[in-house]
Amino acid sequence: MALLYRLLTEEDTSAFCHKVSEAIAKGWELHGSPSYAFDPSQNVMRCAQAVTKTVEADYTPEMKLGQQ
Repeated sequence: MALLYRLLTEEDTSAFCHKVSEAIAKGWELHGSPSYAFDPSQNVMRCAQAVTKTVEADYTPEMKLGQQ
């Protein structure tokens, strides 16, 4: 078994909420609070949310985390 970790990021739009909601629907759990930061190069706010998931497999760097 392995505990997997992902950091989801996106501009502060509904796309970020959908990305996090999709991860939750696939069994990922929120880990900590979301973070927000201003990206001056693109003049937008960016969001980040960590998620974790326990899977019935050994971790390898080749894993496609979004497909777990």
